[in-house]
Amino acid sequence: MSDRKQLVFTPVEGLPLIQAGDDLVSVILTMSDKCGISIKDGDIYVIAQKIVSKSENRLVNLNDIQAGWKAKRLARRVGKDPRLVELILRESNEVIRAKDGKLIVEHKQGFICANAGIDHSNTRVDQGSEHFVLLLPKDSDASADRIRSGLEKTTGKRLGVLIIDSHGRAWRNGIVGTTIGISGFPALVDRRGQPDLFGFKLRITQVGAADELAAGASLLMGQADEGVPVVHVSGFPYDFRESSLQELIRSKRKDLFR
Repeated sequence: MSDRKQLVFTPVEGLPLIQAGDDLVSVILTMSDKCGISIKDGDIYVIAQKIVSKSENRLVNLNDIQAGWKAKRLARRVGKDPRLVELILRESNEVIRAKDGKLIVEHKQGFICANAGIDHSNTRVDQGSEHFVLLLPKDSDASADRIRSGLEKTTGKRLGVLIIDSHGRAWRNGIVGTTIGISGFPALVDRRGQPDLFGFKLRITQVGAADELAAGASLLMGQADEGVPVVHVSGFPYDFRESSLQELIRSKRKDLFR
């Protein structure tokens, strides 16, 4: 574990609206410099899913989608646009719940979320915005790897990258920032076998460090018109190593809510 005791979250302000094909590495580093952020080994960039998806051209026009019979039937059941339901099904492994206007699914990347993470908010395009929705990145870990590689190549520093989205939880109200992609640092920190304050060995404690960072950064990013999709983090208290989103996903065999 690192000796650092202070965890610092700094919003990277002033980012332009991201368009398909934009170089996120260049944008992030340019605006970090303008914000006076000094980048050091062990720092982490937390990035909102929306700008990653936009840069990867994951915008879809619903007018281009033909709903199948399964989507139409499910759309009638939950009161959603059949074209949107078709997209949700395409992005999902399975539907977990369909109730009260909600579709809870297992996304193709393995996590449980509403509507396969497909969103309409903050997806303005030049014309016909009401018909466009934004999908999650196809492979968020791969996206995080690419961004991290670019950041490290340019800065010469060892860095981490976290891609986050806002998810609800089955047992609590409210949405929180949640990891959907990670590169360069541990998603899960296993403390089992280590002593507590009184010398007893921990038996079950595993820290969802990436999700804790995601939630903290999400407070700075906001959920409406704040316009802060990137947060720089220094002082991460655990040693860096390679990891993946799969560390955080509980297997179906151990999932008590299905």
